[in-house]
Amino acid sequence: MSATELTRADIMDMNAYGAVRTEKRQQVVAAKKHRRIHVGPHATFYFESFQTMWLQVHEMLYIEKGGEEQIADELSAYNPLIPKGRELVATVMFEIDEPVKRAAILGELGGVEETFFLSVDGEEAEVVAETDVDRTSAEGKASSVQFVHFKMTDGLAEKFKSSSGDVILGIKHPAYSHLTILPPATRAALAADLH
Repeated sequence: MSATELTRADIMDMNAYGAVRTEKRQQVVAAKKHRRIHVGPHATFYFESFQTMWLQVHEMLYIEKGGEEQIADELSAYNPLIPKGRELVATVMFEIDEPVKRAAILGELGGVEETFFLSVDGEEAEVVAETDVDRTSAEGKASSVQFVHFKMTDGLAEKFKSSSGDVILGIKHPAYSHLTILPPATRAALAADLH
């Protein structure tokens, strides 16, 4: 079972973290390999975990050097992205290098955060977008970074973990309609988040 919340006790001293930073980053890079899924030409779902958020918090503290005062803010910002037992949580990034093309595509994707889906053998998880900030502007332009929770019933979580039937991840937006079937290695990695 993986932990579902970072606490102050999980935070290393920054000098100690600096000594193991390279090793910790390599461990998380290896773990992320099966937690990254491309959907269509521009969207990538990065499925978060206790481990990925542990590293993110430590990196923010290490780089920004905010000390003890910064810790509570980082825990508050990143704890919501740790799966809580019957959900998967993803950071979704629309990765488009060329600025004019990026602006044009994002300009057509207003409300995209409401169109993500995950289905297991035809049964869909409940999708909840993070509401910390509005990710679609008043002009209808989507943010290039979205955060989404795929909440599952006990039965759906068991079906996900059983490896029978396909798990399909996708986006149903009229301007960006794409899906992909999760490969077995990704499904196995994500199943560990469901307990």
